Amino acid sequence: MKIGFIGMGNMAQAIAAGFIYSDRIDGSDVYAYAPHQDKLKSNAAKIGFVPAPTLKALVTSVDVVVIACKPYQIEDVLDEIKADLKDKALLSIAAGWDHDRYEKILGSDTRIQCVMPNTPAMVGEGVLLFERVNSLKDDERAELMDLFGSLGLVEEIPTELMAIGTAVTGCGPAFMDMIMEAYADAAVKYGIPRTLAYKFVSQTMLGAAKLQLQSGSHPGVLKDAVCSPKGSTIRGVEALEENGLRNACMKSIKAVMDFSRPESK
Repeated sequence: MKIGFIGMGNMAQAIAAGFIYSDRIDGSDVYAYAPHQDKLKSNAAKIGFVPAPTLKALVTSVDVVVIACKPYQIEDVLDEIKADLKDKALLSIAAGWDHDRYEKILGSDTRIQCVMPNTPAMVGEGVLLFERVNSLKDDERAELMDLFGSLGLVEEIPTELMAIGTAVTGCGPAFMDMIMEAYADAAVKYGIPRTLAYKFVSQTMLGAAKLQLQSGSHPGVLKDAVCSPKGSTIRGVEALEENGLRNACMKSIKAVMDFSRPESK
Protein backbone atom coordinates (compact mmCIF):
# COMPACT_ATOMS: atom_id res chain seq x y z
CA MET A 1 0.00 0.00 0.00
CA LYS A 2 1.23 3.47 -0.93
CA ILE A 3 -0.36 6.30 1.00
CA GLY A 4 -0.22 10.03 0.25
CA PHE A 5 -1.06 13.06 2.40
CA ILE A 6 -2.50 16.26 0.96
CA GLY A 7 -1.36 18.75 3.57
CA MET A 8 1.43 18.17 6.08
CA GLY A 9 0.44 20.05 9.21
CA ASN A 10 0.97 18.81 12.77
CA MET A 11 -1.70 16.10 12.63
CA ALA A 12 -0.57 14.75 9.27
CA GLN A 13 3.03 14.75 10.46
CA ALA A 14 2.02 12.83 13.58
CA ILE A 15 0.16 10.21 11.55
CA ALA A 16 2.90 9.83 8.92
CA ALA A 17 5.59 9.59 11.60
CA GLY A 18 3.51 7.07 13.55
CA PHE A 19 3.14 4.85 10.49
CA ILE A 20 6.83 5.02 9.62
CA TYR A 21 8.34 4.83 13.12
CA SER A 22 6.17 1.84 14.03
CA ASP A 23 7.51 0.01 10.97
CA ARG A 24 3.96 -0.59 9.75
CA ILE A 25 4.76 1.02 6.42
CA ASP A 26 8.05 1.93 4.79
CA GLY A 27 8.86 5.60 4.39
CA SER A 28 9.33 5.10 0.66
CA ASP A 29 5.62 4.23 0.45
CA VAL A 30 4.46 7.39 2.25
CA TYR A 31 4.09 10.54 0.12
CA ALA A 32 3.00 14.08 0.93
CA TYR A 33 2.22 17.28 -0.90
CA ALA A 34 2.02 20.80 0.52
CA PRO A 35 2.30 24.13 -1.29
CA HIS A 36 5.29 25.26 0.81
CA GLN A 37 7.84 22.92 -0.74
CA ASP A 38 10.84 23.99 1.34
CA LYS A 39 9.03 23.20 4.59
CA LEU A 40 7.67 19.98 3.09
CA LYS A 41 11.16 18.81 2.12
CA SER A 42 12.47 19.68 5.57
CA ASN A 43 9.74 17.58 7.21
CA ALA A 44 10.37 14.79 4.71
CA ALA A 45 14.04 14.65 5.70
CA LYS A 46 13.09 14.55 9.37
CA ILE A 47 10.26 11.99 9.20
CA GLY A 48 11.28 9.93 6.18
CA PHE A 49 8.42 10.32 3.70
CA VAL A 50 8.64 11.20 -0.01
CA PRO A 51 7.79 14.84 -0.90
CA ALA A 52 5.63 15.26 -4.01
CA PRO A 53 6.12 18.32 -6.24
CA THR A 54 2.44 18.65 -7.26
CA LEU A 55 -1.00 17.45 -6.24
CA LYS A 56 -1.31 15.38 -9.40
CA ALA A 57 2.07 13.75 -8.84
CA LEU A 58 1.00 12.77 -5.35
CA VAL A 59 -2.36 11.28 -6.33
CA THR A 60 -1.01 9.31 -9.27
CA SER A 61 1.77 7.83 -7.11
CA VAL A 62 -0.39 6.32 -4.34
CA ASP A 63 -3.24 3.91 -3.65
CA VAL A 64 -4.71 5.81 -0.69
CA VAL A 65 -5.06 9.60 -0.55
CA VAL A 66 -5.39 11.27 2.86
CA ILE A 67 -7.08 14.69 2.88
CA ALA A 68 -5.21 16.52 5.63
CA CYS A 69 -5.54 20.14 4.50
CA LYS A 70 -7.79 22.81 6.04
CA PRO A 71 -11.52 22.06 5.65
CA TYR A 72 -12.14 25.27 3.69
CA GLN A 73 -9.50 24.20 1.12
CA ILE A 74 -11.01 20.80 0.36
CA GLU A 75 -13.45 21.71 -2.42
CA ASP A 76 -10.74 23.48 -4.43
CA VAL A 77 -8.39 20.53 -3.90
CA LEU A 78 -11.02 18.04 -5.03
CA ASP A 79 -11.79 20.11 -8.11
CA GLU A 80 -8.15 19.82 -9.13
CA ILE A 81 -7.72 16.07 -8.56
CA LYS A 82 -11.23 14.64 -8.98
CA ALA A 83 -10.42 12.80 -12.21
CA ASP A 84 -7.23 11.33 -10.73
CA LEU A 85 -9.09 9.94 -7.70
CA LYS A 86 -11.07 7.47 -9.80
CA ASP A 87 -10.69 3.92 -8.45
CA LYS A 88 -8.63 5.12 -5.48
CA ALA A 89 -9.32 5.17 -1.74
CA LEU A 90 -9.70 8.55 -0.07
CA LEU A 91 -9.36 9.05 3.68
CA SER A 92 -10.24 12.36 5.27
CA ILE A 93 -9.12 13.68 8.65
CA ALA A 94 -10.86 17.03 8.16
CA ALA A 95 -13.44 18.15 10.72
CA GLY A 96 -16.93 18.83 9.40
CA TRP A 97 -16.67 16.52 6.39
CA ASP A 98 -18.40 13.14 6.24
CA HIS A 99 -18.77 10.34 3.69
CA ASP A 100 -21.94 11.71 2.08
CA ARG A 101 -20.46 15.17 1.59
CA TYR A 102 -17.47 13.72 -0.25
CA GLU A 103 -19.63 11.37 -2.30
CA LYS A 104 -21.78 14.26 -3.55
CA ILE A 105 -18.63 15.75 -5.08
CA LEU A 106 -16.73 12.63 -6.13
CA GLY A 107 -19.52 10.19 -6.91
CA SER A 108 -19.08 6.45 -6.48
CA ASP A 109 -15.83 6.16 -8.45
CA THR A 110 -13.77 6.99 -5.34
CA ARG A 111 -13.86 4.85 -2.21
CA ILE A 112 -14.27 7.10 0.84
CA GLN A 113 -13.57 6.83 4.58
CA CYS A 114 -13.61 9.66 7.13
CA VAL A 115 -11.38 9.36 10.20
CA MET A 116 -11.05 11.76 13.13
CA PRO A 117 -7.68 11.49 14.96
CA ASN A 118 -6.41 13.46 17.93
CA THR A 119 -3.01 14.85 18.87
CA PRO A 120 -1.93 12.06 21.29
CA ALA A 121 -1.57 9.96 18.13
CA MET A 122 1.85 11.65 18.02
CA VAL A 123 2.96 9.33 20.85
CA GLY A 124 0.91 6.29 19.87
CA GLU A 125 -1.84 7.03 22.39
CA GLY A 126 -4.42 8.64 20.14
CA VAL A 127 -8.08 7.97 19.51
CA LEU A 128 -8.93 7.34 15.84
CA LEU A 129 -12.66 7.49 15.07
CA PHE A 130 -13.69 5.73 11.84
CA GLU A 131 -17.05 6.79 10.43
CA ARG A 132 -19.20 3.67 10.03
CA VAL A 133 -20.57 4.78 6.66
CA ASN A 134 -17.84 4.23 4.09
CA SER A 135 -17.24 2.80 0.62
CA LEU A 136 -13.90 1.07 1.11
CA LYS A 137 -13.44 -2.57 0.20
CA ASP A 138 -13.71 -4.79 3.29
CA ASP A 139 -10.10 -5.99 3.17
CA GLU A 140 -8.88 -2.48 2.39
CA ARG A 141 -10.71 -1.04 5.39
CA ALA A 142 -9.43 -3.78 7.69
CA GLU A 143 -5.86 -3.07 6.56
CA LEU A 144 -6.25 0.67 7.12
CA MET A 145 -7.84 0.24 10.55
CA ASP A 146 -4.95 -2.04 11.48
CA LEU A 147 -2.47 0.56 10.20
CA PHE A 148 -4.11 3.35 12.21
CA GLY A 149 -4.01 1.04 15.22
CA SER A 150 -0.30 1.84 15.40
CA LEU A 151 -1.35 5.33 16.53
CA GLY A 152 -3.67 4.35 19.38
CA LEU A 153 -7.26 3.24 19.94
CA VAL A 154 -9.34 2.71 16.77
CA GLU A 155 -13.13 2.77 17.08
CA GLU A 156 -15.92 2.73 14.50
CA ILE A 157 -18.90 4.99 15.27
CA PRO A 158 -22.05 6.08 13.41
CA THR A 159 -22.03 9.31 11.42
CA GLU A 160 -24.41 10.99 13.86
CA LEU A 161 -21.91 10.46 16.70
CA MET A 162 -18.84 11.75 14.85
CA ALA A 163 -19.44 15.33 16.02
CA ILE A 164 -19.68 14.50 19.73
CA GLY A 165 -16.90 11.92 19.41
CA THR A 166 -14.68 14.60 17.90
CA ALA A 167 -15.65 17.08 20.62
CA VAL A 168 -14.60 14.65 23.35
CA THR A 169 -11.51 13.13 21.76
CA GLY A 170 -10.39 15.94 19.46
CA CYS A 171 -10.89 18.89 21.82
CA GLY A 172 -10.42 16.81 24.97
CA PRO A 173 -6.61 16.88 24.99
CA ALA A 174 -6.71 20.68 25.38
CA PHE A 175 -9.09 20.32 28.34
CA MET A 176 -6.88 17.65 29.93
CA ASP A 177 -3.87 19.94 29.41
CA MET A 178 -5.65 22.71 31.29
CA ILE A 179 -6.36 20.36 34.20
CA MET A 180 -2.71 19.26 34.24
CA GLU A 181 -1.56 22.87 34.21
CA ALA A 182 -3.92 23.81 37.05
CA TYR A 183 -2.73 20.99 39.31
CA ALA A 184 0.88 21.76 38.44
CA ASP A 185 0.27 25.39 39.44
CA ALA A 186 -1.06 24.14 42.77
CA ALA A 187 2.03 21.98 43.25
CA VAL A 188 4.29 24.94 42.47
CA LYS A 189 2.37 27.07 44.96
CA TYR A 190 3.34 24.63 47.70
CA GLY A 191 6.98 24.37 46.70
CA ILE A 192 7.44 21.73 43.99
CA PRO A 193 9.64 22.94 41.08
CA ARG A 194 7.72 23.52 37.85
CA THR A 195 9.42 20.74 35.87
CA LEU A 196 8.72 18.18 38.57
CA ALA A 197 5.18 19.47 39.01
CA TYR A 198 4.33 18.80 35.35
CA LYS A 199 5.98 15.40 35.52
CA PHE A 200 4.09 14.38 38.67
CA VAL A 201 0.72 15.59 37.42
CA SER A 202 1.06 14.20 33.91
CA GLN A 203 2.15 10.78 35.16
CA THR A 204 -0.70 10.77 37.68
CA MET A 205 -3.23 11.50 34.93
CA LEU A 206 -1.65 8.89 32.66
CA GLY A 207 -1.67 6.32 35.45
CA ALA A 208 -5.27 6.99 36.42
CA ALA A 209 -6.39 6.71 32.80
CA LYS A 210 -4.44 3.50 32.24
CA LEU A 211 -5.84 1.98 35.45
CA GLN A 212 -9.39 2.70 34.32
CA LEU A 213 -8.81 1.33 30.81
CA GLN A 214 -7.14 -1.85 31.98
CA SER A 215 -9.46 -2.56 34.91
CA GLY A 216 -12.67 -1.51 33.20
CA SER A 217 -13.84 -0.14 36.55
CA HIS A 218 -16.26 2.77 36.78
CA PRO A 219 -14.27 5.97 37.46
CA GLY A 220 -16.42 6.53 40.55
CA VAL A 221 -15.32 3.17 41.96
CA LEU A 222 -11.66 4.06 41.41
CA LYS A 223 -12.25 7.46 43.01
CA ASP A 224 -13.91 5.85 46.03
CA ALA A 225 -10.91 3.55 46.49
CA VAL A 226 -8.71 6.59 47.10
CA CYS A 227 -11.16 8.37 49.41
CA SER A 228 -10.63 7.18 53.00
CA PRO A 229 -13.24 8.11 55.65
CA LYS A 230 -12.39 11.52 57.13
CA GLY A 231 -9.33 11.57 54.86
CA SER A 232 -7.68 14.27 52.78
CA THR A 233 -8.83 13.07 49.34
CA ILE A 234 -12.54 13.28 50.11
CA ARG A 235 -12.03 16.88 51.20
CA GLY A 236 -10.44 17.62 47.85
CA VAL A 237 -13.35 15.90 46.10
CA GLU A 238 -15.76 18.06 48.07
CA ALA A 239 -13.90 21.19 46.97
CA LEU A 240 -14.06 20.12 43.32
CA GLU A 241 -17.81 19.51 43.60
CA GLU A 242 -18.37 22.86 45.33
CA ASN A 243 -16.51 24.63 42.54
CA GLY A 244 -18.40 22.91 39.74
CA LEU A 245 -15.84 20.58 38.17
CA ARG A 246 -18.43 18.25 36.63
CA ASN A 247 -20.57 21.10 35.36
CA ALA A 248 -17.54 22.89 33.89
CA CYS A 249 -16.48 19.71 32.04
CA MET A 250 -19.96 19.15 30.61
CA LYS A 251 -20.31 22.82 29.66
CA SER A 252 -17.00 22.70 27.77
CA ILE A 253 -18.39 19.96 25.52
CA LYS A 254 -21.70 21.81 25.13
CA ALA A 255 -19.77 24.89 23.97
CA VAL A 256 -17.99 22.82 21.32
CA MET A 257 -21.22 21.21 20.14
CA ASP A 258 -23.09 24.53 20.06
CA PHE A 259 -20.34 25.98 17.89
CA SER A 260 -20.05 23.07 15.47
CA ARG A 261 -23.72 22.12 15.36
CA PRO A 262 -26.09 24.92 16.50
CA GLU A 263 -29.10 22.60 16.52
CA SER A 264 -27.56 20.72 19.48
CA LYS A 265 -28.36 23.62 21.83
